[in-house]
Amino acid sequence: MKKLGKKIFRGFLVFIGLILLYGVAVFVFPLIPVNANQEDADEITIYILTNGVHTDIVCPIKNDIMDWTTLVPTKHTKSQNSNFNYASFGWGDKGFYLDTPTWADLKFRTAFNAAFWLGESAMHVTFYRKPVESESCKKLTISKENYQLLVNYIKDSFDYENEKTVLIPTDMVYGDNDSFYDAKRTYNIFFTCNTWANSALKAANQKAALWTATDKGIFRQYSTN
Repeated sequence: MKKLGKKIFRGFLVFIGLILLYGVAVFVFPLIPVNANQEDADEITIYILTNGVHTDIVCPIKNDIMDWTTLVPTKHTKSQNSNFNYASFGWGDKGFYLDTPTWADLKFRTAFNAAFWLGESAMHVTFYRKPVESESCKKLTISKENYQLLVNYIKDSFDYENEKTVLIPTDMVYGDNDSFYDAKRTYNIFFTCNTWANSALKAANQKAALWTATDKGIFRQYSTN
C-alpha cells in the first residue's frame, strides 16, 4: 500500500509539474517573436481577425493564385450571396464550433474532449465584402510567393472526400454568410485554434509568436504600441 501511495503521489506531482510548465509556456512563448524583422512585398492584402478568443485568417476570395469559391462555394451559406471580396478561415474543435454558440452553452464534456485530443476538428469559413481595420482586425500586405504558402497551409487543413471539401450540414452557423467543413488534425491544449492561425502566419513567413494558445500571442506581434 505504501508503494502504491508513493506512486500515486509521484504521479500527482508530475501532473502538477506539467500544468505549471504549460502555464509558463502560455505566458512566455507568445513573447518570443518569429519573423519580427521580415520584409515583404506589398502585393496581396490579407487580414487577421479575432472575436476576442479565436483568430481567423482573412484572404481575398479570388485572385490569380487562388479562387476560394472552388473549395468553399458561397452557395453553402444560408444567404447564397456571391457578392463578396474576402473569405475568413478559422480552424477549431468541432464540438466548440457546433455545440457551443455562446460560453453559456459550454459543457464539461465538450471542453474535456477538446483539451485532451478526444474531439474532431472543423474549419469555419465566413465571407465578407471588406473587413474593417481595428484593434481586432489587422491588415497585412504580403508577397505572392508568401500568399501561395499561406494558401497551401489553409488548403491542407481541410479534410477531403473525392478531392472535395466535406460540408458539415448544420443549422448552428453563426450568420447568413458562413459555413463549416470537416478539417484535419485534432484540437488540444497544445494545438488550439490560435495555434493554427499562428502557424499559418509562420508558414507564410509573417510575424508570429514562437507558440501561442491565445489570440493575444498573435496580435501582440502587430501592436502599434
